[in-house]
Amino acid sequence: MSKNVIFCYSGSGNCLDIAKNIARGLGDTDIIMMRSRPVITNVRNAERVGFVFPCYAGGLPGDVEEYLHLLYVPRRTYTFGVVSYSGYPGTGLAKLNAIIPLNYHAGISHRCSCIWLLPPGVMMPILTPEKAQKRSEELAAKIAEDVLNGVESEKKPSSPLWNRLESKAWPKLAEIKAKQMSVSAQCIGCGQCEKLCPKGNIRLEGGRPVFGTSCIQCLSCLQYCPKEAIHLGGITVKRQRFHNKNVTPAELTESVIHID
Repeated sequence: MSKNVIFCYSGSGNCLDIAKNIARGLGDTDIIMMRSRPVITNVRNAERVGFVFPCYAGGLPGDVEEYLHLLYVPRRTYTFGVVSYSGYPGTGLAKLNAIIPLNYHAGISHRCSCIWLLPPGVMMPILTPEKAQKRSEELAAKIAEDVLNGVESEKKPSSPLWNRLESKAWPKLAEIKAKQMSVSAQCIGCGQCEKLCPKGNIRLEGGRPVFGTSCIQCLSCLQYCPKEAIHLGGITVKRQRFHNKNVTPAELTESVIHID
């Protein structure tokens, strides 16, 4: 095992890009993906253990909260958490801290990837795509520096009531949105969506994707579709797609990514 470990959940690539940038600052880092059950759960030999994930409806994405309970992180280990968000950080860091106490935590705002809710250009502060990415890289470098220096956050992560309520309602909303998944005539049957789905919710039948009901709204299938053929209700038909240019679909399906 590497000296540093980062557990990462990423849908449109922003969080994996952040994790990679932090890892480059730390050196000798294993990024363990959490889109599905992590392949490594015991990190007793790591000196530093971090978590990078997006804010989903004010909380944690997918099954991340469940996976956190599977992990063994010794109390002596330096731990840190980073949440990526477009508008507000939500309660994800607080939920993480309640399960695995954090020494340090931070947030990085980036472009919105939930395009059925907001256009991808929306973020706080409002920045161009180029400036948003540059800011993300600069903040990731600063976080890596803080982690190497053993910086301790003065306050615990916040947990606003309205974010807690929003997060509680999210599974039901995700179930409703899953029923709106569709594919247009532009589909070429490449199968990339099937490979990307962390829940096995997509299967190809007759060369076209068929969607199940266990969608967790990572939106990788929609954002990375080479023909923009996947839609989530009528609003996404005309909206620009977005995924982080530094993250490939193949990387999202990796179990562990090592950064020297």
